[in-house]
Amino acid sequence: MATPESKVKKNVRAILDYFGAYYFSPATGGYGKSGVPDFVGCYRGKFFAVECKAAGGVTTALQNRELSRILKARGSAFVINEKNTDLLHDWLGTVTAECIV
Repeated sequence: MATPESKVKKNVRAILDYFGAYYFSPATGGYGKSGVPDFVGCYRGKFFAVECKAAGGVTTALQNRELSRILKARGSAFVINEKNTDLLHDWLGTVTAECIV
């Protein structure tokens, strides 16, 4: 049986695939860095990270630290739940390609 958070992750994957974004789910635990968002990727030259939560779920202190570091580095960071997946969809829909010469 799928958990509410796994349903959010499935929806996020579908949105990222729809737009053709490059993304992956970083390893956590003993071999990864704690607090890293569920999805990390790039779309049209823009770095993004997505933390998925079930409705009512809150980010941990470690997750907040990592999301803050991403924002300070001028990346985009999202906390997505069942009710706000449109934020990610809308953001991807407005990203324009940048070319660095």
